Amino acid sequence: MPEMIIREAIARGLSEALDQDDNVFLIGEDIGAYGGAYAVTTGFLEKYGPERIRDTPISESAIVGSAVGAAIAGLRPIVEIMTINFTLLAMDQIVNHAAKLRYMSNGQLTVPIVIRTVTGGGGQLGATHSQSFEGWYASVPGLEVVVPSTPYDALGLLRAAIRDENPTIFAEHSLLYGVRGEVPDEWYEVPLGKAVVRRPGDDLTIVAYSRMAHVGLEAAELLVASKGKEAEVIDLRTLRPLDMETVVESVKKTNRVVIVEEAWRTGGFAAEIASAIQEEAFDYLDGPVARVGGADVPAPYAGNLEQATLPSAERVLQAIEENLGV
Repeated sequence: MPEMIIREAIARGLSEALDQDDNVFLIGEDIGAYGGAYAVTTGFLEKYGPERIRDTPISESAIVGSAVGAAIAGLRPIVEIMTINFTLLAMDQIVNHAAKLRYMSNGQLTVPIVIRTVTGGGGQLGATHSQSFEGWYASVPGLEVVVPSTPYDALGLLRAAIRDENPTIFAEHSLLYGVRGEVPDEWYEVPLGKAVVRRPGDDLTIVAYSRMAHVGLEAAELLVASKGKEAEVIDLRTLRPLDMETVVESVKKTNRVVIVEEAWRTGGFAAEIASAIQEEAFDYLDGPVARVGGADVPAPYAGNLEQATLPSAERVLQAIEENLGV
């Protein structure tokens, strides 16, 4: 099976959408001549022209607002916002318009837009460029939130999101663009709202998403090496819709669980998952639901300090040992 990196998988999905549907167009800052801040749309302007690859001024509210209007009119915009930090400037358009118009119009209007944006820290970009807000958006009814961790999922989930009639936040972690993996040549989609078991195990469940799915897998290997225990690692893939069925079934089998996410621990999406676990699988738990999240501080610029704020495999293993008694 051929391999590619996540950047290439996303570019392939965008190119397919443009080729298959004349109503699809891309809009965002520096996506044309510059090729995108993360080089995803390199060559797109030359191939598809300025009518379908729309470079914009630096105005996130105008970018998303224009996309919402275009979607209502029958087009299918794919928006690129340089980082999820900058979506704060378009919160009204995303939360009060894109997410609600289908409901408020009783289905007479749809807003089939995909908002591609970059999330996460670890790149020494400072406090205002290193945040993880996908959990915020997952709390909003009417939005779908996608958090891929592999090239296979990035392409399959992007295909599903583009074909969906609801607005989607497609959050790509900045440190995962170079992750390599197998991607089949034949057409496939990854359904929204279906988690995947990345690693089977019977002694403990690790729940994670995006880059933390990779950290969870590293922690599972450390657990085997240090304790001889096997952790089952679940990659959520989407936060809304959220596949709690796969999580609960795993917890019923392992009886212990730790949830890992990069966002700040206070108010993090992991708390929502933990609450759902205790509601749906309380009688199966042999210990508390453990959470590992980012430190409750603005991201430092210094690399060593920033790394100290982010969850690591070692911190996950420590949480397993301290909270779960494994």
